[in-house]
Amino acid sequence: MAAPHIPTPSDLPQSDPPALVEAKAELRRHLRALRAAAPAPGAAAALCRRMGEHVRAVLPPGACVAAVWPLPGEVDLRGLCAGLHEDGYGVLLPETPPRGQPLRFHRWCPEAVMHRGRFGTLHPDGPAARPDLVFVPLLGFDRRGFRLGYGGGYYDRTLAGLPGVPAVGFGLSAQEVPAVPVGPYDVPLPLIVTEREVIRV
Repeated sequence: MAAPHIPTPSDLPQSDPPALVEAKAELRRHLRALRAAAPAPGAAAALCRRMGEHVRAVLPPGACVAAVWPLPGEVDLRGLCAGLHEDGYGVLLPETPPRGQPLRFHRWCPEAVMHRGRFGTLHPDGPAARPDLVFVPLLGFDRRGFRLGYGGGYYDRTLAGLPGVPAVGFGLSAQEVPAVPVGPYDVPLPLIVTEREVIRV
């Protein structure tokens, strides 16, 4: 599958126009409140199964998959990480650097010591590695492939430095919105996985 154009770091905007900033902030507030409600029973487990099926369909064992360690309220991918590790995949988790820098991915295994990072994140003490596929978390998404993240720009910068590496958004179907507010520098994801389907843009 051909990767979409990912902006280079020099392409990334210094800031969105004020009206767009406010529109995104308002939608973030709405989605955070929505996420506080309990998801449908089994939805998170179904999402992890579908994500694992996608990895096994497109990558051979030995390839490295970047996932995330859950923050409060996020989908818990620890079962997915354990299953991929058991099947011979490299599992990478991000270390969150100071704002303005891309994420750094470290290899995880069940015995890994986890270190505290910025914003309450955790990352393993394993060696740094380059992913062959990146699962991208989101607060919301639409059918065009646009995602609304947390506002730090970490994944924009990270994907800009990983040309050709597939980026796959993941979230629950309840996080879908009619249209994410976007500007000229927002780039859609080619795939978004939910517990119900794989959305191909």
